[in-house]
Amino acid sequence: MSITFDPSVDIPALNGNVILITGANAGLGKQAAMDLAKHSPALIIMTSRDESRGQDALEQVKAAAKEGTKVSLVLLDLASFASIKQAAQTVMSQTDRLDVLNLNAGILGAPAGLTEEGYEITMGVNHIGHALFLKLLAPLLEATSKSTGTPSRVLSISSVGWKYLEQPTINFDALNTPDAGLASMQRYMQSKLANVLYAREFAKRHPSVKTVSLHPGEVDTELYSREPGDDFVVYLQKEVAPKRVVPVNEGVKHELWAMTVADEELDNGAYYEPIGIKGRLEKGAADNELASKLWDWTDKELEGHGV
Repeated sequence: MSITFDPSVDIPALNGNVILITGANAGLGKQAAMDLAKHSPALIIMTSRDESRGQDALEQVKAAAKEGTKVSLVLLDLASFASIKQAAQTVMSQTDRLDVLNLNAGILGAPAGLTEEGYEITMGVNHIGHALFLKLLAPLLEATSKSTGTPSRVLSISSVGWKYLEQPTINFDALNTPDAGLASMQRYMQSKLANVLYAREFAKRHPSVKTVSLHPGEVDTELYSREPGDDFVVYLQKEVAPKRVVPVNEGVKHELWAMTVADEELDNGAYYEPIGIKGRLEKGAADNELASKLWDWTDKELEGHGV
């Protein structure tokens, strides 16, 4: 049964906490930052690929923040390892603790293309880029868990879409091609499956950090309003979204719940659906061998780029 969650009263005081949200220039990321800023964290770090849009969002969050809460902007392009490395260095220059890392940024319906390092763009941004960012910040997360006595937290924002992947696996052999051998929406679903699997494996390998994946729900964000992609994405935007999506200030509640709920309320490695419902893993998401293979493949790829 879904949990009732009111951010104004159910988010506890966040005194001393440092929170980082990727893709915080718009949509769920910006809304989460604005709501959290009202509960006195020490620092909220927002990332954005676009500096102008990031600065606009930064000013809005600063205006919402309580006195004493600092808010900063870090530029982050998840399609560029150089940008990711620079962003991680900037984060570590700003803080010696990290209580919550919300891997919120993502793309849907992108035309076929490659990241700077030659990965299919949707998998590159939604999974590989975030995996690198997480790897670079893992020591800080673990150190914070140790120093505070409370597990730091990682959220991997997935989607229920992984359940509709036609072949419930990951096409590893085609991840260096512009379309990964899949239609646009299938590429998105594959990346969301990767989010669930990688969160499971990170939880196993970094048990001092509480790591979960979650489906935020169908929310009226730019995923549904920006330039359309293929015919299926156009169908989602024109026919499905208007009937099903909820406003951002409602849709953000699941992320806020997962970011702030008491530690004992979250199971490490679990997948959650709105709000606070532990989802059943099935098909590819329940495949332990596939999860391990994704971890090993990702680690090998990152090591191949000197990480």
